[in-house]
Amino acid sequence: MVKAKVWTLQKHFVGFPKETDFKLKEETLPELQNGDVLLEAVFLSLDPYMRSVSSLLIKEGDVMVGAQVAKVLQSRNPAFPVGCYVVAPCGWRTHSVTNGKAVFSLDMARLPPDWPKDVPLSLAVGALGMPGLTALYGLEEILQVKPGEIVLVSAAAGAVGAMVGQICKIKGCKVVGSAGSEEKVAYLKELGFDHVFNYKTITSLDEALKQASPEGYDCYFENVGGAFFTAALNQMRPRGRIAVCGAIALYNSTTPQLCPFPHLSMLIKSIRMEGFQESFDEALKKAGDQLVVVDFTATWCGPCQMIGPFFKELSEKPENKNVVFLKVDVDDVQASHFI
Repeated sequence: MVKAKVWTLQKHFVGFPKETDFKLKEETLPELQNGDVLLEAVFLSLDPYMRSVSSLLIKEGDVMVGAQVAKVLQSRNPAFPVGCYVVAPCGWRTHSVTNGKAVFSLDMARLPPDWPKDVPLSLAVGALGMPGLTALYGLEEILQVKPGEIVLVSAAAGAVGAMVGQICKIKGCKVVGSAGSEEKVAYLKELGFDHVFNYKTITSLDEALKQASPEGYDCYFENVGGAFFTAALNQMRPRGRIAVCGAIALYNSTTPQLCPFPHLSMLIKSIRMEGFQESFDEALKKAGDQLVVVDFTATWCGPCQMIGPFFKELSEKPENKNVVFLKVDVDDVQASHFI
């Protein structure tokens, strides 16, 4: 019998994550069945999205959500022979027995057998994995960046932001990034960003953005939200595009936050803003013939905030296991799964 060390989410996050929110356990893994493999984790992913989606995807006591690069130690699945490497959505655990099918709605994927020896395997959950693909999709499909355009990237030293900046430079764009330390600023300059500033040491976001690009910005790759979003919106050029990838400034909030309403600025400048997680239409298609219950909500809607906990409670009842609950935030027009 193989034993695994597993990091579980002991308690859903309230405010900033704490060490006591997690618990390290040991469990004995089951014997392999036909189609199963035994994995040993090599690298675990740690991404900002985990903070915001953990309460939607897992219950207290479950293994912490996340991807990993793992090596196949035993196999009863010809698609994953012993010795090959995979990217698997098995969460924070040292070993797993899995058939690789639809864990957290994701399938396990085998890495190419001819993976270059001088390319670290960790990049499979980094630049060559979800962060890199997120950056590329946001730039190509949402922003549709063009050579010569000016692109602003918040949280630019993060896994996604750093990739955004480098891809933009390859495409011939001017790139401005923000980060939260001098070390990160120096790192981004090494990557080729045209202008970088430390948002923690400046006296005015508006002035910093103007100095970095007096002519404004054609595209904004949004990872932060909050006051930074408001300042960036004020500097957008006519027909600018905003790709909403994250909202780091809001993840640890315990009460809804409001910002100046963006409608007038977006209307006057004909600005397009789009989030790009799973779309509402895609979620409905996946539901198939299942009953779908939708909660339309907004941060400025008091009754919506009151019904939120009740909606979540309904989604967790065992008798509703075959019902798909969707929460649609009309502020950023995106759908999130409860189940």
